[in-house]
Amino acid sequence: MLPLATGSEVYTDFQGLERLRAQARDNPQQALRETARQFEALFMQMLLKSMREAKPADDPFSSPQSDLYRDMFDQQLAINLSKNGALGIADLLQRQLGGAAPPEQKTLNPFTARVFSGAPASLPPAETAGAAPQRAWAAPAAGDIKIDSPRAFIAALWPYAEQAARELGAEPQTLLAQAALESGWGQQMIEHADGRNSHNLFGIKANAGWEGERAVVPTLEYENGIAQRQRAAFRAYDSFAESFRDYVQFLRVNPRYRQALEVAHDPAAFAQALQDAGYSTDPRYAQKILGLLHSGAFNNALAEASRPNIVSLNTE
Repeated sequence: MLPLATGSEVYTDFQGLERLRAQARDNPQQALRETARQFEALFMQMLLKSMREAKPADDPFSSPQSDLYRDMFDQQLAINLSKNGALGIADLLQRQLGGAAPPEQKTLNPFTARVFSGAPASLPPAETAGAAPQRAWAAPAAGDIKIDSPRAFIAALWPYAEQAARELGAEPQTLLAQAALESGWGQQMIEHADGRNSHNLFGIKANAGWEGERAVVPTLEYENGIAQRQRAAFRAYDSFAESFRDYVQFLRVNPRYRQALEVAHDPAAFAQALQDAGYSTDPRYAQKILGLLHSGAFNNALAEASRPNIVSLNTE
């Protein structure tokens, strides 16, 4: 399940300014970064508000109640997007105000780079004919691209999905769709308390027999079809490669997933078998995986990933 936003990442947290004031005394550079990020969130809220106001005034689906909840959603969405540097405004502001951008964000994401430079954003290098095949479960290199878009998500994780799918007898596209659902295209990764990435792409929980690291976060679970807030411990890995490897092992060693493995070659049957076996408490889990797998966004990302061996499963 996707982790819930906590702390200052929730727009109803009114203590954020007080913490920011204290941070400005102790760590001015970090406070500058946070201020720039909040400005980006405000700017994004203005964009969303302008977009909403463009709808017809006599919209039959509009009401004061729905508008209230829509505005609440937009404000939270703006905060989440600004956290990921969706527009790159925070980086530009930080440079303008004299603060160096964090090392991992000194290069704008591909979308922002294309907007501000007018040049086409570069894609991760594709595998060339005759090149040595990537080693199974190789850890990502330190300079690997940041996952900041569906295209980058697929391009970065395709080799691991392909290897895992080969071992399970499944399609790599199916595994990527499930990983995209669980991780919000890599934008809502489960994190440790100190902010480190858990690299958990498949939402696998840390049960009593798990001996590795774990990350405890709020999550939504469904009981009798009703979503409830809970705190749960999830497995944590050193890399995305380890996440795929553990996913394969997790399905293989659990007898309840035997039926899923028998139909792994069929995306629809595989997704339904996972749901029937209790992989997720979400009663629409299989439907969501398949909806994402056959969506235009997913298949456009496959096409944009620019790898000759990446193909769509859409036959429509």
